Amino acid sequence: MNKDTLLQLVRDNGNMTLGNQISLVAQLSFPAILAQLSIIIMQYIDASMVGSLGARASASIGIVSTTIWLFGGLCTSASTGFYVQVAHLIGGKNYAGARDVLRQSISTTLLFAFALMAIGLGISPYLPIWLGGETAICKDASFYFTIYAATLPFIQLKSLAGGMLRSSGNVKVPSMLNILMCVLDVLFNYLLIFPTQHYTLGGMHIAIPGADMGVEGAAIATMISVIITCILMWLFLIFRCKELSLMYNEDKDYDGYIPKMHNVRMWLKISLPMGIEHALMCCAQIMSTIIVAPLGTASIAANSFGITVEALCYLPGYGIAEAATTLVGQSLGAQRESLANRFAVITISAGMIIMTLTGIIMYIYAPEIISVMTPDMEVQTLAINALRIEAWAEPMFAASIVAYGVFVGRKAVYYPCLLNLFSIWAIRIPLAWYLSKDYGLSGVWFAMCIELCFRGFNSLVLLKIKPARIPFGKFRKR
Repeated sequence: MNKDTLLQLVRDNGNMTLGNQISLVAQLSFPAILAQLSIIIMQYIDASMVGSLGARASASIGIVSTTIWLFGGLCTSASTGFYVQVAHLIGGKNYAGARDVLRQSISTTLLFAFALMAIGLGISPYLPIWLGGETAICKDASFYFTIYAATLPFIQLKSLAGGMLRSSGNVKVPSMLNILMCVLDVLFNYLLIFPTQHYTLGGMHIAIPGADMGVEGAAIATMISVIITCILMWLFLIFRCKELSLMYNEDKDYDGYIPKMHNVRMWLKISLPMGIEHALMCCAQIMSTIIVAPLGTASIAANSFGITVEALCYLPGYGIAEAATTLVGQSLGAQRESLANRFAVITISAGMIIMTLTGIIMYIYAPEIISVMTPDMEVQTLAINALRIEAWAEPMFAASIVAYGVFVGRKAVYYPCLLNLFSIWAIRIPLAWYLSKDYGLSGVWFAMCIELCFRGFNSLVLLKIKPARIPFGKFRKR
């Protein structure tokens, strides 16, 4: 059966075999995994293009990368509080109510994004200095973050539209558009980062114009790509998504774009703990950057490259987590608790298997991957060691990622947020600070490996006791 037929079975309380459930998980997960991988490939190519300019250029982006994750994650958290509500409403076949929540989410999240933009623009001149960056990289780092901050309203709208489409069960379109964003980013990078390139083909001279802007060109290329993708995603959502199209005639008496209190309360219940957790976790990542910064430019660059490459392993887990959120949310919206639990088991198992395999690949091929990203031998050695340490954490990291997606689908994020905060602040940061003294960058990544294993194991325990009580191993027809 195709995806739409299987989703309709969920909403109509139809019988679903184990094969049906696995098929639906695969059909929703695969496009999301491709999209996540395409984003990482984009980051990989970005890092390679900028890395070809030298370790200093790489470090100027690496020093602000954790702060970029902070702001981007806050936008994602703001979107999640609304699109999880929409998943439940669609599961209950209340499509008009889902469109009302969509309208109210636009105004609410845009106000939030403009506030974030103002904060980002305000701190951008000082951020690289606060993070301990060397004087030589501060100018480029500041410009890169300024451009990113100016793009935040579009990043927010893109996140919201993608989340809404996924909640309706349409994973393909946001995935394809994210892939398009990667292609556009590479194209604009080539045109803006490097000088004019000259080639001879069959005796004919070809000149490809380039702006020779370096790190500044990379920032502008990303901004243009995000804006184009955002516009395309909203055009599809408004005009083509049958569950959420804002052109439906029966919505003439809709509530409007002014947020209603009951929707805002539910948004805050989901997004606020997620946002606080993400902010504190990114602050911990920033602390990690501050711990790495005194180790030198080579360590900053190697840390940045390592994080980019490791994402090739863990972002498939985030793709499966998106499917878990949609399936668990729609199942609960249709009042099918046992089906939601079975989807949780299937998605977590799939995530752990896939990320174990990608961890093995990363361990074996780390030298080849890193050598493409930078010619600097010192940076290569540091990054390879870091990746081979981290490979051991991938199975438990998968458990924590997908379990979190299950909790989001259940509108129950309080306990996993507390677990994640305790894990990173009580284990990773103190260990990283202590081990970096004797083992440098390898010590920082060893601390990360220990913390992720702890977090993943306890995420599985949490699913058994709070609040879902998921009966692992029970696969019955309904």
